[in-house]
Amino acid sequence: MRHVISAFRGFAGRAMSAFAWALVAMLVAGGDALAQGMVGAPQPWGMGLQASGGPIKDAISSFNSLVFWIIVIITIFVFLLLCYVVFKFRAAANPNPSRTSHNTLLEVAWTVIPVLILVVIAIPSFRLIYYQDRAVDADLTINVQGRQWYWHYGYPDHGNFTFDSYPVQTADLQPGQLRNLDVDNPLVIPVGATVRILTTGQDVIHSFFVPSLGVQKYTIPGRTMETWLRADRAGTFYGQCNQICGVNHYFMPIVVRAVPPAEFQAWAEQAKTRFAEGLPPGPVPALAAAPAATTLNVAEARR
Repeated sequence: MRHVISAFRGFAGRAMSAFAWALVAMLVAGGDALAQGMVGAPQPWGMGLQASGGPIKDAISSFNSLVFWIIVIITIFVFLLLCYVVFKFRAAANPNPSRTSHNTLLEVAWTVIPVLILVVIAIPSFRLIYYQDRAVDADLTINVQGRQWYWHYGYPDHGNFTFDSYPVQTADLQPGQLRNLDVDNPLVIPVGATVRILTTGQDVIHSFFVPSLGVQKYTIPGRTMETWLRADRAGTFYGQCNQICGVNHYFMPIVVRAVPPAEFQAWAEQAKTRFAEGLPPGPVPALAAAPAATTLNVAEARR
Protein backbone atom coordinates (compact mmCIF):
# COMPACT_ATOMS: atom_id res chain seq x y z
CA MET A 1 0.00 0.00 0.00
CA ARG A 2 2.84 2.42 0.72
CA HIS A 3 4.21 1.83 -2.79
CA VAL A 4 0.81 2.62 -4.29
CA ILE A 5 0.49 5.85 -2.30
CA SER A 6 4.06 6.87 -3.20
CA ALA A 7 3.44 6.19 -6.90
CA PHE A 8 0.21 8.17 -6.78
CA ARG A 9 1.93 11.14 -5.17
CA GLY A 10 4.65 11.06 -7.82
CA PHE A 11 2.09 10.99 -10.61
CA ALA A 12 0.08 13.81 -9.04
CA GLY A 13 3.22 15.91 -8.68
CA ARG A 14 4.18 15.43 -12.33
CA ALA A 15 0.63 16.21 -13.45
CA MET A 16 0.54 19.46 -11.46
CA SER A 17 3.94 20.45 -12.82
CA ALA A 18 2.80 19.85 -16.40
CA PHE A 19 -0.37 21.85 -15.75
CA ALA A 20 1.64 24.75 -14.32
CA TRP A 21 3.94 24.87 -17.36
CA ALA A 22 0.95 24.73 -19.71
CA LEU A 23 -0.66 27.63 -17.83
CA VAL A 24 2.53 29.68 -18.12
CA ALA A 25 2.70 28.95 -21.86
CA MET A 26 -0.92 30.01 -22.26
CA LEU A 27 -0.33 33.30 -20.45
CA VAL A 28 2.80 34.02 -22.48
CA ALA A 29 0.98 33.30 -25.73
CA GLY A 30 -1.86 35.58 -24.68
CA GLY A 31 0.58 38.34 -23.79
CA ASP A 32 2.31 38.04 -27.17
CA ALA A 33 -1.03 38.24 -28.95
CA LEU A 34 -1.98 41.42 -27.08
CA ALA A 35 1.42 42.97 -27.73
CA GLN A 36 1.07 42.30 -31.46
CA GLY A 37 -2.42 43.77 -31.62
CA MET A 38 -3.87 40.43 -32.71
CA VAL A 39 -6.06 39.63 -29.75
CA GLY A 40 -8.59 37.86 -31.93
CA ALA A 41 -6.57 35.11 -33.60
CA PRO A 42 -5.90 31.50 -32.61
CA GLN A 43 -2.43 30.85 -31.26
CA PRO A 44 -0.23 27.76 -31.72
CA TRP A 45 -0.74 25.41 -28.78
CA GLY A 46 -3.24 27.83 -27.33
CA MET A 47 -5.23 26.77 -24.27
CA GLY A 48 -8.54 28.08 -23.05
CA LEU A 49 -10.58 30.80 -24.70
CA GLN A 50 -9.18 33.44 -27.02
CA ALA A 51 -8.20 36.73 -25.42
CA SER A 52 -11.17 39.04 -24.98
CA GLY A 53 -11.63 42.01 -27.25
CA GLY A 54 -14.87 43.37 -25.81
CA PRO A 55 -17.44 43.29 -22.99
CA ILE A 56 -19.44 40.33 -24.34
CA LYS A 57 -16.37 38.10 -24.37
CA ASP A 58 -15.50 39.34 -20.87
CA ALA A 59 -18.89 38.12 -19.67
CA ILE A 60 -18.48 34.79 -21.49
CA SER A 61 -15.03 34.27 -19.98
CA SER A 62 -16.36 35.03 -16.50
CA PHE A 63 -19.19 32.51 -16.91
CA ASN A 64 -16.78 29.96 -18.34
CA SER A 65 -14.53 30.34 -15.28
CA LEU A 66 -17.51 29.86 -12.94
CA VAL A 67 -18.55 26.63 -14.65
CA PHE A 68 -14.95 25.43 -14.84
CA TRP A 69 -14.39 25.73 -11.08
CA ILE A 70 -17.73 24.08 -10.36
CA ILE A 71 -16.59 21.17 -12.52
CA VAL A 72 -13.22 21.07 -10.74
CA ILE A 73 -14.87 20.93 -7.32
CA ILE A 74 -17.29 18.20 -8.43
CA THR A 75 -14.46 16.18 -9.97
CA ILE A 76 -12.31 16.38 -6.82
CA PHE A 77 -15.30 15.48 -4.63
CA VAL A 78 -16.20 12.44 -6.75
CA PHE A 79 -12.57 11.32 -6.86
CA LEU A 80 -12.19 11.54 -3.08
CA LEU A 81 -15.52 9.78 -2.61
CA LEU A 82 -14.42 6.93 -4.86
CA CYS A 83 -11.14 6.61 -2.95
CA TYR A 84 -13.06 6.49 0.32
CA VAL A 85 -15.40 3.81 -0.99
CA VAL A 86 -12.55 1.71 -2.42
CA PHE A 87 -10.56 1.66 0.82
CA LYS A 88 -13.39 1.79 3.35
CA PHE A 89 -15.52 -0.93 1.83
CA ARG A 90 -12.92 -3.23 0.31
CA ALA A 91 -13.38 -6.97 0.90
CA ALA A 92 -10.50 -7.22 3.39
CA ALA A 93 -12.08 -4.60 5.65
CA ASN A 94 -15.64 -5.88 5.21
CA PRO A 95 -15.73 -9.68 5.20
CA ASN A 96 -19.48 -9.45 5.90
CA PRO A 97 -20.85 -6.81 3.48
CA SER A 98 -23.77 -4.60 4.52
CA ARG A 99 -27.19 -5.33 3.04
CA THR A 100 -28.36 -1.71 3.26
CA SER A 101 -30.41 -0.80 0.18
CA HIS A 102 -31.94 2.60 1.06
CA ASN A 103 -30.85 5.76 2.84
CA THR A 104 -33.42 8.54 2.81
CA LEU A 105 -31.01 11.33 3.75
CA LEU A 106 -28.49 10.28 1.10
CA GLU A 107 -31.12 9.98 -1.62
CA VAL A 108 -32.52 13.43 -0.82
CA ALA A 109 -29.01 14.91 -0.81
CA TRP A 110 -27.97 13.53 -4.20
CA THR A 111 -31.19 14.90 -5.67
CA VAL A 112 -31.24 18.36 -4.07
CA ILE A 113 -27.53 19.20 -4.39
CA PRO A 114 -27.39 18.74 -8.21
CA VAL A 115 -30.53 20.86 -8.52
CA LEU A 116 -28.89 23.65 -6.51
CA ILE A 117 -25.77 23.42 -8.66
CA LEU A 118 -27.90 23.76 -11.81
CA VAL A 119 -29.63 26.81 -10.33
CA VAL A 120 -26.25 28.41 -9.59
CA ILE A 121 -25.27 27.82 -13.23
CA ALA A 122 -28.65 28.80 -14.72
CA ILE A 123 -28.94 32.28 -13.22
CA PRO A 124 -25.75 33.76 -14.77
CA SER A 125 -26.38 31.71 -17.92
CA PHE A 126 -29.76 33.38 -18.52
CA ARG A 127 -28.31 36.78 -17.71
CA LEU A 128 -25.57 36.22 -20.30
CA ILE A 129 -28.05 35.10 -22.96
CA TYR A 130 -30.17 38.22 -22.52
CA TYR A 131 -27.05 40.41 -22.40
CA GLN A 132 -25.94 39.07 -25.79
CA ASP A 133 -29.36 39.30 -27.37
CA ARG A 134 -29.93 42.92 -28.34
CA ALA A 135 -27.98 46.17 -28.45
CA VAL A 136 -28.97 48.98 -26.11
CA ASP A 137 -28.55 52.45 -27.66
CA ALA A 138 -26.51 51.19 -30.60
CA ASP A 139 -24.11 53.66 -32.23
CA LEU A 140 -24.40 52.09 -35.69
CA THR A 141 -26.00 49.17 -37.47
CA ILE A 142 -24.34 46.70 -39.84
CA ASN A 143 -26.21 44.19 -41.99
CA VAL A 144 -24.54 40.77 -42.31
CA GLN A 145 -25.68 38.30 -44.96
CA GLY A 146 -24.24 34.81 -45.26
CA ARG A 147 -23.82 33.51 -48.79
CA GLN A 148 -22.34 30.35 -50.29
CA TRP A 149 -19.52 30.80 -49.41
CA TYR A 150 -18.62 34.34 -48.46
CA TRP A 151 -20.02 37.27 -46.48
CA HIS A 152 -21.96 40.30 -47.64
CA TYR A 153 -21.88 43.43 -45.44
CA GLY A 154 -23.96 46.60 -45.51
CA TYR A 155 -23.65 49.92 -43.64
CA PRO A 156 -27.15 51.52 -43.67
CA ASP A 157 -26.06 54.33 -41.33
CA HIS A 158 -23.25 55.47 -43.63
CA GLY A 159 -24.83 55.81 -47.06
CA ASN A 160 -26.05 52.20 -47.26
CA PHE A 161 -22.98 50.98 -49.14
CA THR A 162 -22.44 47.22 -49.35
CA PHE A 163 -19.54 44.92 -50.23
CA ASP A 164 -18.57 41.26 -50.35
CA SER A 165 -15.86 39.65 -48.23
CA TYR A 166 -14.04 36.67 -49.77
CA PRO A 167 -11.24 34.58 -48.26
CA VAL A 168 -7.73 35.35 -49.46
CA GLN A 169 -6.51 32.29 -51.33
CA THR A 170 -3.21 30.75 -50.36
CA ALA A 171 -1.42 31.88 -53.52
CA ASP A 172 -2.44 35.51 -52.86
CA LEU A 173 -1.45 35.74 -49.19
CA GLN A 174 0.65 38.74 -48.21
CA PRO A 175 3.19 38.76 -45.35
CA GLY A 176 1.37 38.77 -42.04
CA GLN A 177 -1.88 37.33 -43.40
CA LEU A 178 -3.29 34.09 -42.01
CA ARG A 179 -4.16 31.25 -44.37
CA ASN A 180 -7.88 30.41 -44.41
CA LEU A 181 -8.57 33.25 -41.96
CA ASP A 182 -7.83 36.50 -43.83
CA VAL A 183 -10.21 38.14 -46.28
CA ASP A 184 -9.96 40.71 -49.03
CA ASN A 185 -12.46 43.16 -47.46
CA PRO A 186 -12.72 43.06 -43.65
CA LEU A 187 -15.65 44.30 -41.62
CA VAL A 188 -14.50 47.63 -40.15
CA ILE A 189 -15.92 49.04 -36.90
CA PRO A 190 -14.98 51.96 -34.63
CA VAL A 191 -13.36 51.19 -31.29
CA GLY A 192 -15.71 51.64 -28.34
CA ALA A 193 -18.89 51.78 -30.44
CA THR A 194 -21.89 49.55 -29.75
CA VAL A 195 -22.55 47.92 -33.11
CA ARG A 196 -25.95 46.38 -33.82
CA ILE A 197 -25.59 43.34 -36.10
CA LEU A 198 -28.59 42.27 -38.20
CA THR A 199 -28.06 38.88 -39.79
CA THR A 200 -29.86 37.07 -42.58
CA GLY A 201 -29.03 34.33 -45.10
CA GLN A 202 -29.27 34.34 -48.87
CA ASP A 203 -29.32 30.59 -49.53
CA VAL A 204 -28.79 28.29 -46.52
CA ILE A 205 -28.15 28.72 -42.81
CA HIS A 206 -24.71 30.16 -41.99
CA SER A 207 -23.24 31.29 -38.66
CA PHE A 208 -21.56 34.63 -37.97
CA PHE A 209 -19.02 33.69 -35.32
CA VAL A 210 -16.19 35.87 -33.96
CA PRO A 211 -15.00 34.21 -30.72
CA SER A 212 -12.76 37.00 -29.42
CA LEU A 213 -15.69 39.45 -29.55
CA GLY A 214 -18.14 36.94 -28.10
CA VAL A 215 -20.56 37.11 -31.01
CA GLN A 216 -22.31 34.21 -32.73
CA LYS A 217 -25.56 34.43 -34.64
CA TYR A 218 -27.14 32.32 -37.36
CA THR A 219 -27.91 33.84 -40.74
CA ILE A 220 -31.22 32.27 -41.78
CA PRO A 221 -32.86 32.87 -45.20
CA GLY A 222 -36.09 34.82 -44.88
CA ARG A 223 -35.43 35.86 -41.31
CA THR A 224 -33.59 38.78 -39.72
CA MET A 225 -31.89 38.16 -36.37
CA GLU A 226 -30.18 40.66 -34.09
CA THR A 227 -27.08 40.64 -31.94
CA TRP A 228 -24.37 43.14 -31.12
CA LEU A 229 -20.67 43.56 -30.50
CA ARG A 230 -18.17 46.11 -29.24
CA ALA A 231 -14.40 46.21 -29.49
CA ASP A 232 -12.66 47.89 -26.57
CA ARG A 233 -9.30 48.11 -28.30
CA ALA A 234 -7.96 48.51 -31.80
CA GLY A 235 -7.05 45.24 -33.43
CA THR A 236 -7.99 42.49 -35.84
CA PHE A 237 -10.44 39.83 -34.75
CA TYR A 238 -10.85 36.60 -36.70
CA GLY A 239 -13.80 34.26 -36.98
CA GLN A 240 -15.36 31.68 -39.27
CA CYS A 241 -18.72 30.19 -40.12
CA ASN A 242 -19.17 27.28 -37.72
CA GLN A 243 -22.44 26.06 -39.21
CA ILE A 244 -22.28 23.09 -41.60
CA CYS A 245 -23.76 25.05 -44.51
CA GLY A 246 -22.18 23.13 -47.37
CA VAL A 247 -18.97 21.69 -48.75
CA ASN A 248 -17.05 24.99 -48.32
CA HIS A 249 -18.61 26.21 -45.08
CA TYR A 250 -15.23 26.31 -43.32
CA PHE A 251 -13.92 28.60 -46.08
CA MET A 252 -16.08 31.47 -44.84
CA PRO A 253 -13.62 33.42 -42.66
CA ILE A 254 -14.62 36.63 -40.91
CA VAL A 255 -12.26 39.50 -40.19
CA VAL A 256 -13.39 42.37 -37.98
CA ARG A 257 -11.02 45.33 -37.96
CA ALA A 258 -11.48 47.77 -35.06
CA VAL A 259 -9.99 51.22 -35.64
CA PRO A 260 -10.24 54.58 -33.84
CA PRO A 261 -13.50 56.46 -34.59
CA ALA A 262 -11.82 59.16 -36.70
CA GLU A 263 -10.13 56.56 -38.90
CA PHE A 264 -13.40 54.67 -39.22
CA GLN A 265 -15.18 57.79 -40.45
CA ALA A 266 -12.45 58.38 -43.02
CA TRP A 267 -12.65 54.76 -44.19
CA ALA A 268 -16.46 54.89 -44.40
CA GLU A 269 -16.41 58.04 -46.54
CA GLN A 270 -13.89 56.46 -48.87
CA ALA A 271 -15.70 53.12 -48.99
CA LYS A 272 -19.05 54.77 -49.68
CA THR A 273 -17.67 56.21 -52.90
CA ARG A 274 -15.48 53.35 -54.06
CA PHE A 275 -17.96 50.56 -53.43
CA ALA A 276 -20.65 52.52 -55.24
CA GLU A 277 -18.32 52.54 -58.24
CA GLY A 278 -17.78 48.79 -57.97
CA LEU A 279 -14.16 49.18 -56.88
CA PRO A 280 -12.48 47.73 -53.80
CA PRO A 281 -11.93 50.19 -50.95
CA GLY A 282 -8.62 51.70 -50.09
CA PRO A 283 -6.50 50.11 -47.39
CA VAL A 284 -7.92 49.90 -43.90
CA PRO A 285 -5.92 52.03 -41.43
CA ALA A 286 -2.81 50.12 -40.49
CA LEU A 287 -2.64 48.29 -37.18
CA ALA A 288 0.10 46.37 -35.42
CA ALA A 289 1.60 43.69 -37.62
CA ALA A 290 0.21 40.21 -37.19
CA PRO A 291 2.36 37.06 -37.16
CA ALA A 292 2.37 35.12 -40.40
CA ALA A 293 1.99 31.69 -38.83
CA THR A 294 -1.39 29.97 -39.16
CA THR A 295 -2.90 27.37 -36.90
CA LEU A 296 -5.35 25.78 -39.30
CA ASN A 297 -4.45 22.94 -41.61
CA VAL A 298 -7.16 22.80 -44.25
CA ALA A 299 -7.22 22.87 -48.02
CA GLU A 300 -6.99 26.05 -50.06
CA ALA A 301 -10.02 28.32 -49.76
CA ARG A 302 -12.16 28.61 -52.87
CA ARG A 303 -14.72 31.24 -53.60
